[in-house]
Amino acid sequence: MTGAPRIPARRSSDGFTLIEVLVALMIMAILATLAWQGLDGILRARERSRTAIDATVRLATVLTQWEQDLRSVVDTGALATPLAFDGMTLRLTRRTDAGVMLVAWAVRGGLWQRWTSPLMTHVGEVQENWALSQALQGQEPGQLTVAEEASQWQIYFSRGGQWTNAQSTGDLAPAASTAAATAPAAASAPAVAASAPDGPASAPAPPAPAAPGAVPVARELLPDAVRLQITLGGQVLTRDIALGAGG
Repeated sequence: MTGAPRIPARRSSDGFTLIEVLVALMIMAILATLAWQGLDGILRARERSRTAIDATVRLATVLTQWEQDLRSVVDTGALATPLAFDGMTLRLTRRTDAGVMLVAWAVRGGLWQRWTSPLMTHVGEVQENWALSQALQGQEPGQLTVAEEASQWQIYFSRGGQWTNAQSTGDLAPAASTAAATAPAAASAPAVAASAPDGPASAPAPPAPAAPGAVPVARELLPDAVRLQITLGGQVLTRDIALGAGG
């Protein structure tokens, strides 16, 4: 006599086995790693974009200042030239609402720096600050670092449509006497006055006539435009600026 068919015993639990749990955990770990790598890549790209935008804005601000300085160049008559480049430093006298300021742009130690003198209202101050600017080391008050990773900068002047190295001999104005060369020109530098021996500064006066026996002083004419070439962060930047009417 055959017995009744046997019913298979049911599993005591419907849970996952240890192997199934480990496989699930491994898959979740892989997915989490991939998600983190994607998020990290997005954050890094955003940071690089922000850094690049900030650098572009800073450079645009620097170039705007550079252009303003050049377009405001003024010939006070107190110097042989109001704009000179010696291979490391570009010096210029520029007009402001309150007077005349001496500005020196230089590349030294991988830094592009801009130095400004106090406002000047007398011929003697112009000459004194010009001499002072020739001894700048980069740590003086008034120095501002405008860009890093700077090197290999050069300045060119345009005269008559021809670009030449700014360190080459420029066009010379007709020789004037020492007295005439050191007196400010009223039309070009109204804010600079000669110092009176016993009182306040006198009003600007036109160049004095040549005195008998005076030594002629050769003065260099300003160029029509200035070209900047500088390497910043391994890339060469070139910028041409036409001088303003004050020059």
